[in-house]
Amino acid sequence: MYDSDKRKLFSAVSHAAIFFSASIVSFGVPIAILFVSDDPVVKENAKESINFHINIYIYAIIFGLLTLVVIGIPLLILLAVASVVMPILALVKVVSNPNSVYRYPFIFRLV
Repeated sequence: MYDSDKRKLFSAVSHAAIFFSASIVSFGVPIAILFVSDDPVVKENAKESINFHINIYIYAIIFGLLTLVVIGIPLLILLAVASVVMPILALVKVVSNPNSVYRYPFIFRLV
């Protein structure tokens, strides 16, 4: 019904958008994919990527404020590692199984 190659490509790009830059561009790519695609799996992957971006920004603000109490520094390091490792896991999952949606653990789903 839906093209598997397009599904892989759009799902992978939405999860890999965080590697483009840490600015609004990385947040805008999954939003654009959400509005452009009519594939339900791609839309869910784009929503999950948007939720991950929002959570990363929220956690960075909170952990940045906690640097005043010193505990924020290790938390920021852990967040930096998670913001690299988790999208890589998502990429591997959506490319190996394009019919499934990758769900990031430990995030709040706002979208």
